[in-house]
Amino acid sequence: MKFVSPKIDYAFKKIFGSQQSQDILISFLNAIIYGGKKNIQSLTIVNPFNPGQLLSLKDTYLDVKAVLVDGSIVVIEMQVARMTAFNKRVAYNLANTCANQLETEEDCLLLNPAIAVTITDFILFKDTEDVINKFVFQQETKNFKFLEEELQLFFVELPKFKKNLSELDSLSDKWIYFLKGASRLDEIPENLREVSEIEKALNVANKINMTAEELDIVERRGIAMQDERGQITYAEQQGEQRGEQRGEQKGQQKGRAQLIIRQLKKRFGEIPETIISQIEDLSVADLDNLGEDFLDFNNLEDLLSWWPNN
Repeated sequence: MKFVSPKIDYAFKKIFGSQQSQDILISFLNAIIYGGKKNIQSLTIVNPFNPGQLLSLKDTYLDVKAVLVDGSIVVIEMQVARMTAFNKRVAYNLANTCANQLETEEDCLLLNPAIAVTITDFILFKDTEDVINKFVFQQETKNFKFLEEELQLFFVELPKFKKNLSELDSLSDKWIYFLKGASRLDEIPENLREVSEIEKALNVANKINMTAEELDIVERRGIAMQDERGQITYAEQQGEQRGEQRGEQKGQQKGRAQLIIRQLKKRFGEIPETIISQIEDLSVADLDNLGEDFLDFNNLEDLLSWWPNN
């Protein structure tokens, strides 16, 4: 058996957003939102998966949206590559999902809870090792909650998940393992088969059950995804190199300025702060010139007369 990666947007939508995916999505959401408790019993998938329709649409359409039996709206997104202002975009999508329920302000009493579940293939929160993080509105100093049910954000960071197959002991563990490692499996492991919804998800992701057209789409979208990640990595590396170069140049400039100031003080005693500031602002090239020329100075007046020439 060979499985496509659920991290590829097309495959993610097919697995979790098809008309026949209700039980898969219910199990996944119960695992991530409710810690495995069967709080969600039924839901309706909005804009269900349609292979022909997805060919020309942008990646953002490939998010999965569902309405729970109590009216709560859940938006599930897989994000593989970092992007500018990602956190703000997630917050906007949640607020937009909530606001789109109403036609006028007077209808606010009819608002249903809005929940965003965002899965990232990169680390968002470096201050915690938790794989799943939940955010709600709460008071800043006393930490009591506000709008606890109405607006909720869940993040699942796949790189933080380190468990192997033998260590999976919860429903959330098994679903996160599926998301992160399905493409590396060559069969359905027994402890994943124990969850019928995960077994079904793996059968959906099984390449043998896909048409040639679907496999082609998955391959092309997977290549596009890798290209996007490669471009972002390259840009980050270039930025780091430029930063290192700027840091190195700044270090050289600061070191040379301090050396010349010490030498000037040895020759001429105390140096006015205004002159020290001007020396510290000189470029490396100007500092090199000053380092050679000051040997010919007899007093500070020679230094001041040198200045206009640079």
